[in-house]
Amino acid sequence: FSQEIRDALISEFFNTIYMKRPSLQSLDHLVLSVADIDATTAFYHDALGMEALDFPAADGTCRRALGFGAQKINLHAADAPFLPHARHPKPGSADLCFLSKVPLSDWIQHLTTLGIVIESGPVARSGARGPITSIYLRDPDGNLIEISNQVSG
Repeated sequence: FSQEIRDALISEFFNTIYMKRPSLQSLDHLVLSVADIDATTAFYHDALGMEALDFPAADGTCRRALGFGAQKINLHAADAPFLPHARHPKPGSADLCFLSKVPLSDWIQHLTTLGIVIESGPVARSGARGPITSIYLRDPDGNLIEISNQVSG
């Protein structure tokens, strides 16, 4: 082989062996299949302070999402899910953890005032970036909602 071909083969070999895997940077949105989009919107707005967002979908229909921070939760009606969708979309199958800087005692007072039952907590848990303290409740579809404070330390 010529030096040029050898260099090309060696380069290709090293690129194949040492090539970095692609990586993800963040979560843009997730989708909840829900029984009643309006009831879900009211709960997440009133109880959790999320913003109701209506947006045009790629197919020209108007869709609903819940915005918070730099993320959103798209809502799909369980009886008419937007394609493509999860293999078995159904209401009440999610378990979501939200971080908040608001003390959990304030959350408990707020949620109790709205008549929302705190199922568990405050309890110590492990979050994505370290220890958290959490409370648990349910949304209208029975999804488990965890509200957490990061433990400083």
